[in-house]
Amino acid sequence: MSAAQQRYDVLIVGAGPVGLTMALALAKSAPGIRVALVDRRPLSVPRDNRASAIAAGVRRVFEALGVWGEMVDQSQPILAMNITDSGKGDLARPLFLQFDGEVAPGEPFAHMVPNAASGSALLAAAQDLITVIAPAEIAAWSGTGTLTLSDGRLLSAPLIIAADGGHSALRQRAGIETFGHDYGQTGLVATIAHELPHAGVAYEHFRPNGPFASLPLTGNRSSLVWTESSQEAPRFLAMDTETVEAEIEAVMGSTLGTVTLEDKLMGFPLRLQIAKSFVGPRLALIGDAAHVVHPIAGQGLNLGLKDVAALAEVIVDSMRLGLDHGGDDVLARYQSWRQFDTASMAVVTDGMNRLFSNDIAPVRAIRDFGLGLVDRTGPVKNLLIRTASGVGGRGPKLLSGLPI
Repeated sequence: MSAAQQRYDVLIVGAGPVGLTMALALAKSAPGIRVALVDRRPLSVPRDNRASAIAAGVRRVFEALGVWGEMVDQSQPILAMNITDSGKGDLARPLFLQFDGEVAPGEPFAHMVPNAASGSALLAAAQDLITVIAPAEIAAWSGTGTLTLSDGRLLSAPLIIAADGGHSALRQRAGIETFGHDYGQTGLVATIAHELPHAGVAYEHFRPNGPFASLPLTGNRSSLVWTESSQEAPRFLAMDTETVEAEIEAVMGSTLGTVTLEDKLMGFPLRLQIAKSFVGPRLALIGDAAHVVHPIAGQGLNLGLKDVAALAEVIVDSMRLGLDHGGDDVLARYQSWRQFDTASMAVVTDGMNRLFSNDIAPVRAIRDFGLGLVDRTGPVKNLLIRTASGVGGRGPKLLSGLPI
């Protein structure tokens, strides 16, 4: 073997939260495993003040990996969710559906976790257990489990994991196609401070151009995920700070009083994109490399971390049995475990967006009747909460907080 070639048990490309969690899950579950994490940028803790909704099942993954304690003090439990529906020009936003935010007594169905807190905890826990190769540009991929870097180095492993995002270069190099469509919508995101306390309540306002969600953070602060049509979004992005703040207050119906932007309003196009296969020759896709769904249910990152739980278990089980953990039969188990759940969530989020992102009076009447019916049916509400939280079912061990 030449000095320029480096061999590992697993190569992970992409050092976002999904890639970092994957690296930590393998390192913690299979002591002695040689894991390398490759990224085109230097590894660092996110510096923005954005946050992500972490469902209870995924929180248990962090608990099992020993990093939740480093995140929890900076995180805000979601104690309830209020859902409203309104049309263009409506001043009132009637409450049609309310969820209490517990999957079990004292256990919230989700937490809002600052990206800086999760990134810091994952990086600190993983960096001494794995090899970090960053910054590094990948020049070529081989279906035999080899990466060629732009500086000439060769990295090889029985399995390469693509955690390199929705525009995954590895997925494209492997010739794995995707299906889906553009929503013609833009997601506007920002962090706001507000006059009144949120009391741990998340709000989702369904509006003709798309949902507007405010998710509670620590203190009198909330994270916004605001959907607008692609035609209208540039107008909001071009507004001065005071005008944007007034728009947010108007949409929220002054629920939280006076609003102040803590960072610049940012926008990103929304689309549905599912890989036709989650695996290739000695290759597995996780996170956005495998699936991108509408943020209407806040499940994007949670789906990616469920991928981690499933793939880590498949890899570790096969290695303990002395099997080829990058072999087709092993990867087929991962794909069968994750494709149905992913497809189900894609159908649900796509259907919800189609149902609620319009101002057609008969459709509004039917959906509002349905929301009210669900609100009055306790068992249905409880089932929806448990499904969204990722709790229950015969899932991977990490989702139950158990070691692999």
